[in-house]
Amino acid sequence: LVIVNPNSGPGAPPLPDANYVREIARLNGYANVVTVGYIAINYCKKPLSEALEEVQTYATWAEDYVRTGLGVGGIFLDETPNLSSPEAVEYLAVLQDRIKRTPGLLENTRPHPISAVSHMSEKGEVGEPDIDHLEDLQVIQNPGTPPDAPLANIGPDLILTCEEPYSRYRSNEVQHRLRLLHYDRARCGFMIHSVPVDDLRPLVHELRHRAAYLFVTEFFGEFYERFGPNSWTAMVEASQSQP
Repeated sequence: LVIVNPNSGPGAPPLPDANYVREIARLNGYANVVTVGYIAINYCKKPLSEALEEVQTYATWAEDYVRTGLGVGGIFLDETPNLSSPEAVEYLAVLQDRIKRTPGLLENTRPHPISAVSHMSEKGEVGEPDIDHLEDLQVIQNPGTPPDAPLANIGPDLILTCEEPYSRYRSNEVQHRLRLLHYDRARCGFMIHSVPVDDLRPLVHELRHRAAYLFVTEFFGEFYERFGPNSWTAMVEASQSQP
């Protein structure tokens, strides 16, 4: 799963710059990769009309997919709320419905798809995900913590239930909420940064039982703009080994 974010969203229509056009097409050529377009909704404070326009901008990328290979398979909704309200439920339900019905998102139209989140089996295999499951990842919510049940019950395909620095992930507060609002592992993703290098391997061993999609890095800053010199290799190696 690769999150595509040209400019805190799709940027100005109709297309991203040439570097994104080239590299997104390359990513879409891999059978075990699904690209998703980034939209920040500011905890449902962004006008819904603006969020819907950004969905449509991503969809237009694929107008000539057969020739260009450009497009995204779904939408990554950042800054979704974790506390439920009738307004938030309605906002997210309308947005999700539009995403699911929008022609031009590749999982609606594709003929056979930048930070990356790796899929892992509970036993620890990485790199060979269930392709059918990947292609179902059209709507991803990122509240960064387990959301209240009414928000999860809207039915996003994946929820980022933990996006924290390592020290806070270990806190009693975070662990309590993860236990209190427990969602199926196949629908969950964890993104943990600022991890001490010596803790990378045991952390991956732990997290692969809690979530199917993981991003782990030792970086303290700009951790979504680059891969750590140790964490990417360590994460892959740890995912394939036993504790």
